[in-house]
Amino acid sequence: MQVEKRHYKYFDLVMAGFVIVLLCSALIGVPKRSILFGYEFGAAVIFFPFSYIFGDVLTEVYGYARARRVVWAGFGGLFFATLMVTAVGAIPPSPTWHDQAAYEKILGSTPRIALASLVAYWAGEFANSFVLARMKVATAGRLLWARTIGSTILGQAVDSLIFYPAAFAGVWTAQEIQNVTISNYLIKVGVEVLFTPLTYVIVGFLKRKENEDYYDRDTNFTPFSLQE
Repeated sequence: MQVEKRHYKYFDLVMAGFVIVLLCSALIGVPKRSILFGYEFGAAVIFFPFSYIFGDVLTEVYGYARARRVVWAGFGGLFFATLMVTAVGAIPPSPTWHDQAAYEKILGSTPRIALASLVAYWAGEFANSFVLARMKVATAGRLLWARTIGSTILGQAVDSLIFYPAAFAGVWTAQEIQNVTISNYLIKVGVEVLFTPLTYVIVGFLKRKENEDYYDRDTNFTPFSLQE
């Protein structure tokens, strides 16, 4: 007998928010370097953690399998955006358009950096979702703050430890890579901690409205699937 699939009112909106934050962080935030209180950092580290907040919400409410589909959707969107930026940059500019150099400088990330970003995002998001799902079962749904922060601590660690060495080894010194990895990692985790109360509000709202609070007790946790 075929089981009827659940229809969720807000799942598509949360999915869209996840992908939007991911693409905007990569395309708008990454090219800019900022400074606050004497500390220089890439502006994307302030906004990229919101993708992890969306990932936490998706896994907590809808379960790992549905979150997995969203992670793959984000991966596909980021891959296409990278491909499009590269292709558009490679098309010869009109003689009357004199901003090709500016376009390449702002949006033309090297293929190495783009590939490092894709791999790091993929690994980090799946680590985040897996840990949260397992912790939810282990804690019987208690201590939401521990699950969201704990999963982010691991997920962002995986992301950072892959991205910075893969993108900048041989370009930056080992000490520079270490310093940037640690400082940006702490900022990303700090953003998650800061917005934990908002995560509680969103999760509570969605659980009530969707009448769903999924526990991944018998889930196949392979990342290489799109099945719910």
